[in-house]
Amino acid sequence: MSDPLNPRNILRRLFYEGLRSADPYAATVNHLPEPTKGRTLVVGAGKAAALMAKAIEDNWEGPLEGLVIVPYGHGAPTNQIEVVEAGHPIPDEAGEYASREILTRAKFLKEGDLVISLISGGGSSLMSVPQDGIMLDDKRKITRHLLLEGATIAELNTVRRHLSAIKGGRLAAAAYPARVETLVISDVPGDNPAMVASGPTVADKTTEQQAIDILKRYEVPVSKNIIEILENGANETPKPDSPIFYKTRTHVILSAYNAMEAAKREALKMGIKAIVLGDDLEGEARDLGEKHAQIALGLREEKMPCVLISGGETTVNVRGMGLGGRNGEYLLSMALALDGEADIYALACDTDGIDGGGDNAGAIITPTTLMRAAGEDLSAWGMLEDNDSYNFFGAIGDLVITGPTRTNVNDFRAVLVV
Repeated sequence: MSDPLNPRNILRRLFYEGLRSADPYAATVNHLPEPTKGRTLVVGAGKAAALMAKAIEDNWEGPLEGLVIVPYGHGAPTNQIEVVEAGHPIPDEAGEYASREILTRAKFLKEGDLVISLISGGGSSLMSVPQDGIMLDDKRKITRHLLLEGATIAELNTVRRHLSAIKGGRLAAAAYPARVETLVISDVPGDNPAMVASGPTVADKTTEQQAIDILKRYEVPVSKNIIEILENGANETPKPDSPIFYKTRTHVILSAYNAMEAAKREALKMGIKAIVLGDDLEGEARDLGEKHAQIALGLREEKMPCVLISGGETTVNVRGMGLGGRNGEYLLSMALALDGEADIYALACDTDGIDGGGDNAGAIITPTTLMRAAGEDLSAWGMLEDNDSYNFFGAIGDLVITGPTRTNVNDFRAVLVV
């Protein structure tokens, strides 16, 4: 029988408690919109969309219809609401077809009808309908370039909105004059609903010129045709003063805050002091790993168990050819900064169950991480430079694998000082 107070078990317990608090089904049930006498259309996209749709079906009185889009492997059984699986993080034809179907259904709605929009992280890639004159492959190439160059989620979504026929409030425009109620599970720092899945039913405050500036900043190779489309004022996204938003309401029903607070409560139950550093931390993953290592070293002097809890979304400037994600990068950088110091352990995982391109949610480090890696003839520094955290932690048995969690409130990090 494993020791429940083993540092590894403590970290996993905190993470899974955070996941339990981010249950899309329960949160959706607690935020059911007021019914209408007209048609009710359920639409949406994201890693939590299937469970949200199932919650609506199971608890709704009256007829329903709809379609939601989720990544491959993130489906759930539904009867009235169709669940389509599609490509993420790179859009594919399945997502484009389903998104066009959502737009078509929305355009047939009338006064007195209701749209329930279920939005969660991952929706930007899944709900992908390019503007006229832009090909899906153009969007794929632009998205891939921005991801590899370490663009922030805000920058990425600004570009996505202005290349899209459905994002940045355009879905709300298509559904007008129907009432639109949007339930959002936030995976973005600050929980701005316009940022989650690029806000298909939320007014857009960004501009075409900002999208052009981002493309130039990251030296994204784009055709003259795309620049001309972005420079055409007639293609601008709908803004907050547009009448199409008079009957729209948006509710953030879950966020990283819920996971952080749940983990904090669980730590206190175990007699461990808990410090929440924030649920909206950003920046380069390896830099944050080094910073948190220094904080943990300082706390060790207090001679009492303590855990640093944080959320948010870091970035990785991809330099190498390895496999890994931002949580693995954060941990590998932290392990190097700690250099085997005793009594400090850490876990970093993405709450959707996928960290970067691997099949893991994240990983764990211990005081013996570098020693065990050396025993496998691994160069921690070399693999960090090659962005190869997945193979590093896989070789020493420290990956955390959950499979798809069907939720997403961004990253969860816990640094334990015992």
